[in-house]
Amino acid sequence: MGQTINIETIMGLIIHGGNAKSDAMEAIHAAKTDNFALAAEKLDAADKSLVEAHHAQTSLLTQEASGEELTVSLLAVHSQDHLMNAITFRDMASEVVDVYKKLAGVSLD
Repeated sequence: MGQTINIETIMGLIIHGGNAKSDAMEAIHAAKTDNFALAAEKLDAADKSLVEAHHAQTSLLTQEASGEELTVSLLAVHSQDHLMNAITFRDMASEVVDVYKKLAGVSLD
């Protein structure tokens, strides 16, 4: 039986993924009110949270790639699911912000 994945790593994935998704949603809400500066700030914040989540994920991948046998729990699977949903949501939020910019006659960067 392998080493159990560190709970702090799992929670880091969940927390940072959740923060990224929340910031992406806030970006959409800001764009709805034509506050594109705030939308950009929120997308940047989402990106920073995703970077932090990727650091946690990379540590797990490095452990396994170096030959450590890891025991995967349901919570670990949930954390990966949470992260992937956050990445997808962040990507879609960027597209939605661009649509609101276009509707407002703002040039797309």
